[in-house]
Parts: sequence; C-alpha cells; structure tokens
Amino acid sequence: MKIGQATIKDIARELNVSSSTVSRALKDYPGISDETKRKVKEVAEKLNYRPNAIALSLRKSRSFTIGVIIPEVVHFFFSTVISGIEEVAYSRGYNVILTQTNEKLTREKSSIETMLSNQIDGFLVSYSKETTDFEHFSKLLDQGYPIVFFDRVPDIPKAINVMVDDYQGAYDAVTHLIQQGYQRIAHLAGPRNLTISQERERGYRDALTNHGISIDPKMIVECPIGTDDESQKITRELYEKSSVKPDAFFANNDMAAVGAMLACKALGMKVPEEVGIVGFSNWQFCSMIDPSLSSVAQPGFNMGAKATEILLDIIEKKVDPEKINLPVTLDTELLIRKSSVRSHS
Repeated sequence: MKIGQATIKDIARELNVSSSTVSRALKDYPGISDETKRKVKEVAEKLNYRPNAIALSLRKSRSFTIGVIIPEVVHFFFSTVISGIEEVAYSRGYNVILTQTNEKLTREKSSIETMLSNQIDGFLVSYSKETTDFEHFSKLLDQGYPIVFFDRVPDIPKAINVMVDDYQGAYDAVTHLIQQGYQRIAHLAGPRNLTISQERERGYRDALTNHGISIDPKMIVECPIGTDDESQKITRELYEKSSVKPDAFFANNDMAAVGAMLACKALGMKVPEEVGIVGFSNWQFCSMIDPSLSSVAQPGFNMGAKATEILLDIIEKKVDPEKINLPVTLDTELLIRKSSVRSHS
C-alpha cells in the first residue's frame, strides 16, 4: 500500500470492526469507548491514514455555513421550507447557501461541487426529478458529510430523511371525494421515480380499495412535468378517449389540479356539481381561484425547521446520525374548499 493512501476501510479491516465505527472513533463521537478510539487512532497513525483535505477542514474548522439544494425556489412549498431552514440556521449562528437545480441532475451535481469548494459544514437536499441514481449522495455520506434529505427522499443506506405523510394525505383526499359521492376518481400522478409520487398513488389506491371501489389503471395518468398545460391536455384526453368518464380528480400537485379544473370548465362541466377536484400542497392561489381548490396542506416551514435542527445537531455532534429514529414524518392536513363539496339537497 502506498504511504498516505490508507482508507477508513483499511483501518476497519486491521481491527476487524465496521467502517462506521472507525469513522465515528476518528471523529470522537460519544458512544464509542475510549479503548476503541485509542486503538483506531493507533492503527490510523501506523497506516499513515490521512482524511481527505476537504473533510478535514470541515471537521477542524467549521465554516458555520450549510448548503441547501432544492429543485426550484419559485415553488410555493419550497419557499415555505426555505423560511423554516433560515429561521433555525440563523438562530443558531449559521449562514445558508442556496442553489436550485431546476430539476436537472447535472446542476445538482455541480451544486454539490460548488458547495464543497465553499467548505460548507453540511447539506440539506431535495433532489431533482431527473435523479434516479443517488451515487453522488452515497459517496458524500460514505466520506462522512452530514446530509439531511427533505420532501423528496432517496431510499439509500445512511440517508436521514424528513418527509410529510404523503400516503395519509392522499388517502384523506380520496376518502373525502368518495364521501361526497364521487365514484370514478382519476389520479393525475407525479413522476414515477419520486417516492412522494409513489406514496400519493398508494394512498389513492388504498382509499378506493378500502371503500369497495375497484382500481381502473386507465384512471391513473402520470403528469411528469406537473404544469397546468400538461394536465389540461391529459384531462381532455381522458374525457375524449375513455369509455368511463371521471367524475372527480385527485391531483399529485395543485398545478395539475388547476389544469383539470380548466379543462373540465372548457368542456362545459360544472365543478363541483359534476366533477370534484382535490390538489396537493396548498399553494397560495388555492383559495383565490373559483371555485376555491381543496388541497392537502404540507407543513413546509416545520419541515425546513426540523431538517435543519437535525443537520445542525449532527454537525455539532449533539446526536449520533446512526441513532436518529428514521424517517422523520410530519402530518398533512386536508383543507376542504368549494372544488370538492357537493351540496346535498
């Protein structure tokens, strides 16, 4: 082995312990015995182990800056999350560097590089719609960088995830539509690769099944872009091509719900008398349009605050990342407005 090229794995092999034990011993985490720390440091010295320079600067001199990577700033939900992040970060003496990926994987990767060169202390991440492989994040986690994922969370080892209960939110929305007497409920689904989309679809399916309504796969249509134009087009096609016409829509986001509403109005249908509509996210415009849009509210501010608290506690070694009770799930709330309430005469 070349001098200076020993890794944490080499030390772990020599002592027959796990890499994470070595990593935590080198960082002086509580919960690792003094004896283990002594042995690890002895072997590290013998093998001439050198942590990589950036990781070292992170550990030795904190920059008191955290990096936040989000898909888009203009998104109402993400803007509320950022407020929560900044509130907690500033109150604890940290600055925030914010980048948006515009749903592009290449920008996500370049954001990480930019932040590493700025020697940030840790990351808060909500990944892009293009991201299906999380190797760039796994690599950072393996190198010991503190990362907390929020809203869009990956299913990878060591990931610390803060999310809302998308399943329950969807289940509540669809149950409400069924209770209002709607029977043929279409689901405008989100991008298949996002866990949040999968969970919302699962909630939709279970609500139908548990209320004795059979699931029609043709009633589940993916809206990958999530704009009102896309969903208007999809809604029109559902009515033109499908033998069974939907009498309600549960949309993965509020823009898709608005698109469905516009298409239904253009086709001469009355909302909510003939068609019920519920969205997801509770954007500001939900209460301003006519009829006002029922939607599942997500606690964006709380999510940002909670994710930041966890990240800063890890950075300051107040908690051991492997002992955090995961995932951290926050409750949603169904806000019922006019778009989904039939007047029972």
